[in-house]
Amino acid sequence: MSSHQLIDPNELRGQLDNQELRIIDCRFDLADPSAGRREYDAAHIPGAVFMDLNNDLASRPGEQTGRHPLPDVARAEATIGRLGIGNTSSVVVYDNGNGAMAARAWWLFRWLGHRKVQLLDGGMSAWKAENYPLNGAVVRPDPTRFIARVRDELVITSGEICANIDDIESLNLLDARDASRFAGEQEPIDKVAGHVPGARNLPFPESLNADGSWKDRDELGEMWARYLGHNKHTEWVAMCGSGVTACHLALSALEAGYREPRLYVGSWSEWITDSSRPIGRKID
Repeated sequence: MSSHQLIDPNELRGQLDNQELRIIDCRFDLADPSAGRREYDAAHIPGAVFMDLNNDLASRPGEQTGRHPLPDVARAEATIGRLGIGNTSSVVVYDNGNGAMAARAWWLFRWLGHRKVQLLDGGMSAWKAENYPLNGAVVRPDPTRFIARVRDELVITSGEICANIDDIESLNLLDARDASRFAGEQEPIDKVAGHVPGARNLPFPESLNADGSWKDRDELGEMWARYLGHNKHTEWVAMCGSGVTACHLALSALEAGYREPRLYVGSWSEWITDSSRPIGRKID
C-alpha cells in the first residue's frame, strides 16, 4: 500500500477486486446519529462495511471522559475481526466528503498498530462525482481475527496536560475546532465554551480545498511549517471537541511529512468535566 495516507477515487476503483482490500464506510452526523447507517443501507461503495462513530469507533462516555472515549481494545478487536479485517488487510476508510469522521477510523487503526490504512480523498462525494459504482446490498464478510498492537505513545491524557499547564506552549497543542468555538464566542455542542489556555487553533478544514478534497503535499507542508516550523520531527499534540476531527490534523501532518502527534482523546469535552481546570476564552 502507498506511503500516502490518502487514496484517490480512481485508484480505489482500480483495487475493488483486491482480495486483501477492506473498505469501511464511516458516514456519521452528530445531529442525527442514525443518518450514516441509513445512507450506508441506501448506497455504499461496493464491498464496504459500516463502522459507527458512537458504537464502533468510541465507547460510551462517562462523567470524567469526553464525548468519544476510545473503545475497549478487546471489543475493537472483535468488531474489526467480525468485519472481515485482519492484520494483513489493506484498509480504506471514507465518509461523505471531508474526512472529518473517517479520520477517526484511520487514526484508530493506527493506534491499534495497523498502518495499512488510507482515507478516501473527497469521500463519497468525490466517488459519486466520478459516477463510480454504488451498491445497496448487505455486505457479510467472512469473520477473521484481528490482533491489536496498541501504540500508547499516540495518546496524551488530561493529567499529562495539567502537569504542563504552566508551559502548554511546549506541548504544541493544536485545536482542530473552528475559530469561533476555540475563541469561546459560541459553543453549540459542549456545556462550556473556550479552549485550553496556551493551545493554538488550527481548524481542520485548513487542510482541504473548497470541494472537500485534500490540498496537495506541498500546500500541506507550507501550512504545517507555519504552525510547527520546518523541523518535521517537532513533537506536538492534536485535540478538538471530542477527539474526532483532531485525527484529521494527525493525518494532515503525516501526509505533509511531519511527525505523528499524540492525540488528546478526551479533548475539550473532557477538559471541562473538571471545573478546576483553567479555561481560555480568547485566542491566545
